[in-house]
Amino acid sequence: MIRLGLHGASIRGRARADAGPLLLSALVVAVVSMLAGAVPVLLRSTADEAVREAVRAAADLADVRVEARWESDDGMNGGRLRDPRLAAELADLANRSLDDLGPLRDVLEPPVGYTASPTLKVTDGSVLRTFQLNYLRDATGPAVVWISGKAPASSAKQADVEVPWNGPPWPVQVGLSEAEAAALGAGPGDRLQLADEQRNPKDVRVSGIYRAVNPDDPAWRLAPWLLNPTSGSDGAGSTRFGGLLSDESLPDARLAFGLDDLTRVVRFSPDPDVLTWDAAQRIAATVVGLKASSGTSANRGTASHWQTQLDSVLRDVQDQIEAATAQASVLLTAVSVVAVLVLLLAAELLVARRAPALTVARQRGASLLALGGELLLESVLLAAVSAGAGVLAARIFVPSVAWGWLLPVVLAAVLAGPAFGLVTAYRATRDRRVPANRNARRWARRTTALRRLTAELAVVIAAAIAVVVLHQRGVLPSAGGTVLLPAAAPTLGVLVGGLLLLLRVLPPVTGLVLRRALRSSRPLAVFGAARAASASGRALPVLALAGAAALATFALTLNTTVAAGLTEGTWRAVGADARLDVSPDAVSSAPSLASRIAAAPGVRHVALAQVTENAPIVAGDAQRPSRLVVVDTTTFRDLLADTPLPALPSLPGATGASPPVAGPTGATATDPTGSTATAGPGTPAGPGGSSGPAVPALVRSVGGSLHGGTLTLPQKGAPPIRFTAVGAAPAIDAADNVVLVDAAAMTAAGVAYQPNTIWVTGPGAAEAARANATAATVTIRTELERARRSAPLVTGLLRLAWASAGTLLALGLLGFALSAATGAPDRWQTLSRLRTLGLRPGEARRVATAELLPLTLLAAAAGPLLGLLLAQLTLGPLGLRLLTAQTGDPSLILPWLGLAVIAAAFPAMLAALIPAESALRRRRRLSETLRVGGA
Repeated sequence: MIRLGLHGASIRGRARADAGPLLLSALVVAVVSMLAGAVPVLLRSTADEAVREAVRAAADLADVRVEARWESDDGMNGGRLRDPRLAAELADLANRSLDDLGPLRDVLEPPVGYTASPTLKVTDGSVLRTFQLNYLRDATGPAVVWISGKAPASSAKQADVEVPWNGPPWPVQVGLSEAEAAALGAGPGDRLQLADEQRNPKDVRVSGIYRAVNPDDPAWRLAPWLLNPTSGSDGAGSTRFGGLLSDESLPDARLAFGLDDLTRVVRFSPDPDVLTWDAAQRIAATVVGLKASSGTSANRGTASHWQTQLDSVLRDVQDQIEAATAQASVLLTAVSVVAVLVLLLAAELLVARRAPALTVARQRGASLLALGGELLLESVLLAAVSAGAGVLAARIFVPSVAWGWLLPVVLAAVLAGPAFGLVTAYRATRDRRVPANRNARRWARRTTALRRLTAELAVVIAAAIAVVVLHQRGVLPSAGGTVLLPAAAPTLGVLVGGLLLLLRVLPPVTGLVLRRALRSSRPLAVFGAARAASASGRALPVLALAGAAALATFALTLNTTVAAGLTEGTWRAVGADARLDVSPDAVSSAPSLASRIAAAPGVRHVALAQVTENAPIVAGDAQRPSRLVVVDTTTFRDLLADTPLPALPSLPGATGASPPVAGPTGATATDPTGSTATAGPGTPAGPGGSSGPAVPALVRSVGGSLHGGTLTLPQKGAPPIRFTAVGAAPAIDAADNVVLVDAAAMTAAGVAYQPNTIWVTGPGAAEAARANATAATVTIRTELERARRSAPLVTGLLRLAWASAGTLLALGLLGFALSAATGAPDRWQTLSRLRTLGLRPGEARRVATAELLPLTLLAAAAGPLLGLLLAQLTLGPLGLRLLTAQTGDPSLILPWLGLAVIAAAFPAMLAALIPAESALRRRRRLSETLRVGGA
């Protein structure tokens, strides 16, 4: 230490004397290190969980399915040859598929060979019972125990028998589960009464009754009706039963149906427990390659045909993860920058307290290198201990730490104190004199102003570039954007606001107040204005306090905007408090179902609609698949008025009378789907729709694809229906293209009205919908919102926004205290001297309050306004809609409670600081102040 010129006693003495500011700096470094080190790791684990949740929610859509036709079974004598190797061929397809999967093999469960026959009808007189023959084979079976009878055996006396094409139904043996055997009343040896869609009988015989060894085996998920009768698989009110095929009876099942009626499929289900975000990025490309290289479904050969929506599922969750990562980066950048500013304030306070000691040491011969080394050693030890404590605290919650986010705060803690100390020591002993020439002094001032202006312009240019990049490219790397620069746009915008608006505005304002006070006869106003004017030129307090308040407001605004966007998104997705999507087989019962719901307690409004997905709307010369909504607009308008959704514009020609609903009998008319529908009384049929005027419609389209031309709806066997756009349609279930027309107008145009959707509002809507859900799928808005709000990415972002806002506000209050403490000696020295002229203690406190009042008002009022301005400018491109599941960017929602807390926090801090300072300074005698020259 002696060789380096460092004095250990001085280092220890300065540390003991300034323990308070050092501890505050250490606390800031520890807290920010914990937050910045843990959040990126938590975000990565949250991304992994989001991938798993997306795959679980996708269910069968995420399965990787490979399908191939069976080999031709043409016999030598013109018949069909029974092939006993079908089970082996299916296993061979599974083995060959494993070689093509590549990295996908690590995240997929073992393959399941699957075969399904066409759905058969049970003809024993029961209502809506169906039956399907299935073959399942995975690594474990799935294992069953035959409690009665035996496993299905071959129906052929010899293995390679040839069957004529027009012969009698070929017998097939199947097994039944206990539950199905009891429901069907069948046992071993019984023949089931089954027929296909053409009413051709099938010879299916029960060989035995089985019980699954493990009903939770994933293989059963492909055909749950093999364990228990399943309702709704073949339409509302239907019940499907299943017969289990064995290796021996599978060849018989192929002979019992048409050449390509029996499928040959191998399914691979993703294992959500082993999926991670990194793995999802790797396998997405593999999935796309498999689909691109597979044979087409029209290929008549036996080439493998890959099908899956896993790549779409992963692409959607990838966009959400990238958006959440960018939004988290915005908040972490804000916290890091404000923490650096507060550390600079702490270093400024520390150096102000040490200025006399540093000056004396320099005058006694200490070199700048030695002083810098002593200060650097102290700051390095302090930063290492505090950052280490923050990292250890972060490791309690996460397995690792994001070291990159710690770098700005640690560097500020290490370098700020030594840099300020060296500058102070240098200025105290430099021999540079003020030039006597007026032009030289003017040149020096202009040079200083030019340097400051250059630094400010650099910040302005960086902020402008960041905002432009954010608006042009967004924050999604997969869309060609970048994260780092756009993520810094709000923080850079706050710094620009502090530099240009606040730092440039505050000194002139305080100067104007001082000039007005000098004309008054109140000395306290003069003293307070003078102190405020002298303190308003300090840059660091303005940037730190304005930045903390503005960025805390930004974080709270992001939180409230996302929360409100989730609610608004579910309203648009559902359209009411509850929605019932009636199954195609039960659309005739929709009016009676709506009547029962309307009579339920707590139901205020019920609206019926016919919703057609991907209706072939033609705009100009191009077909634009759209969601066609046919609804009684008067009833629908009343229902929308009971929701937060926008009101429905008026439609010319809408009478408000309920149109006739197509029933089970009557003439046939063409419906918008292109199929034939049953027309009710008074409904014109056939081509009558072509001679009338165009039907008024409300149109909504993303990108304007439905604007600028005549809209037509082609019909099967009839002239197309023309639409005239007269207004904007509401967003129906977040669809891109929507065409909404009045039901009476469509009926008059010759289109049958068959409602298949029911919207319900009121406090009893959810209960009423559930009670009448036998033939419909029910969606409850509150349940959908709860599910979306509890999604991993959404929950993580909302929590981070709250934590960031709280940390930023705490840093702002700490910065306010540090700024006040830095100016306290000079402030109370002046006030103590004024006390010798008769200033009373209470008046001295008021003068001190007046000095800090501009900074307080700056943080309490201008900071939140700047934060709201930046939120309005930058929240849209951050991709919040990807988390709120909205078609457009969510509307900005002001955090009124948070704004009130921020506006009250800084004045409360001022009210606490001044009495505390006064109490500390009161202990010193006035004679000591006058003699020593300090307070």
